[in-house]
Amino acid sequence: PRIKHVVDFHTCDFFPERWFDLVVVLRTDNSVLYPRLEARGYGEKKVQENIECEIMCVVAEDARESYREEIIWELQSNTVQDLEANVARIATQVGQWAGVKPTL
Repeated sequence: PRIKHVVDFHTCDFFPERWFDLVVVLRTDNSVLYPRLEARGYGEKKVQENIECEIMCVVAEDARESYREEIIWELQSNTVQDLEANVARIATQVGQWAGVKPTL
């Protein structure tokens, strides 16, 4: 059987496409992202870099340039409800591949 892995990384352009069945890009509104990053103690330069990347869709574009469109999911990550919905959606997909029903 094929071994499955989950990779959590902030860029994707150097991973070979053959490694992945699903690529998830989490998107956040800047009105949420800015205070979230400040609350983590990020410096102004780091906050601005992250905001600019989100505005320019850098990670989403990297994903589209590196992987097939049909394996890319862009999901909103603004609220706890978004987080829970994203986890449920991903777990359901993985469960379908594994032939099991996920329990959350």
